[in-house]
Amino acid sequence: MAMNNGSSASSKGLIVSFGEMLIDFVPTVSGVSLAEAPGFLKAPGGAPANVAIAVTRLGGRAAFVGKLGDDEFGHMLAGILKENGVSGDGINFDKGARTALAFVTLRADGEREFMFYRNPSADMLLTPEELNLELIRSAKVFHYGSISLIVEPCRSAHLKAMEAAKDAGALLSYDPNLRLPLWPSAEEAREQIMSIWDKADVIKVSDVELEFLTGSDKIDDESTMSLWHPNLKLLLVTLGENGCKYYTKNFHGGVEAFHVKTVDTTGAGDSFVGALLCKIVDDQAILEASIKTVILYDEARLREVLRFACACGAITTTKKGAIPALPTVSAAHGLIKGE
Repeated sequence: MAMNNGSSASSKGLIVSFGEMLIDFVPTVSGVSLAEAPGFLKAPGGAPANVAIAVTRLGGRAAFVGKLGDDEFGHMLAGILKENGVSGDGINFDKGARTALAFVTLRADGEREFMFYRNPSADMLLTPEELNLELIRSAKVFHYGSISLIVEPCRSAHLKAMEAAKDAGALLSYDPNLRLPLWPSAEEAREQIMSIWDKADVIKVSDVELEFLTGSDKIDDESTMSLWHPNLKLLLVTLGENGCKYYTKNFHGGVEAFHVKTVDTTGAGDSFVGALLCKIVDDQAILEASIKTVILYDEARLREVLRFACACGAITTTKKGAIPALPTVSAAHGLIKGE
């Protein structure tokens, strides 16, 4: 199995992450409303960017494709990607629009609420013509969310990038990362998220997203399998402190979570996805089991990968902010061995 154990990152398959990067303003005090917050700390965010940095933190190769404002925040974010070893060859800067901002309320239980400033922000203005198609075509895994589907021209850029990656043989990875306040309506969100559903090879949803997309309050196998499509290789449902469930053509099951002291859940799902992609980018056979003996072997390998991903997600909740909390391989193995 391809392990990220400090061997040369240049020999690893490239994971290209497409979408938004922004500044989260996080209250200095947890459990208060935005109006009550005495102050805010700026934290780089945006799920696709978090995934890219999660990959490089674990020793993998990643690039980010998206658009930032040609402003101090935009250049700061590009610098953070570079500092973390993420290729910026797919970054564009917009002279007319600002980098997106989000004010994030941290509730007492570590969960979040969002207020966004994007009217429009630079990430929404990425055009198909601005895409670095050479970079996208070199991806072994192409990862994306759904925020880039909300408005044009970014939606067209998203569809073109996805098609180019697929045509070049990349594995397509989709984490819808539902942010309802950004959509015109819940109906529009559901329709657009599902509009590209059958293109993805790997899909990860949270329990909340599963309920939203199925319209059911049941988080069970029947409800989950209603989201299955014939081209899918792996469907994952993350369940927070209850771990995750996995579904393939041949088997399904669950992996328990690691119990840690949760401070802030920001980036936990992105850390999970980054860890998963890092492990499978050079070992995609893990998703292709066909005969019974291989199925048993591959389920054991997949469970091992998901246990690693769950450990990475858990560690990310133990500190404030996403990027500073993303773990190294040794930290993840330390948690696994400690349980």
